[in-house]
Amino acid sequence: MATIDNLRTRLIDRILTSRNEKLLNAIDDIFDSTQEEDIIQLDSYQKEMLMMSDEDIKNGNVISQDELDSTDASWME
Repeated sequence: MATIDNLRTRLIDRILTSRNEKLLNAIDDIFDSTQEEDIIQLDSYQKEMLMMSDEDIKNGNVISQDELDSTDASWME
């Protein structure tokens, strides 16, 4: 298997020599759809809430969707 540097070099060479506009547009679309900017950064409050949720799951402090729906329905009456 090629190392990442070899793969990158091979892809660059192929892109530079390609005259296939559809292919180049498709490659461009792939890069646009996988930007690192899409990574969501969580603040400390969000991280704490996720950790608390994990603890609830570990400790069995959960209810089923049916139970939740029933509770919501009775609350809405």
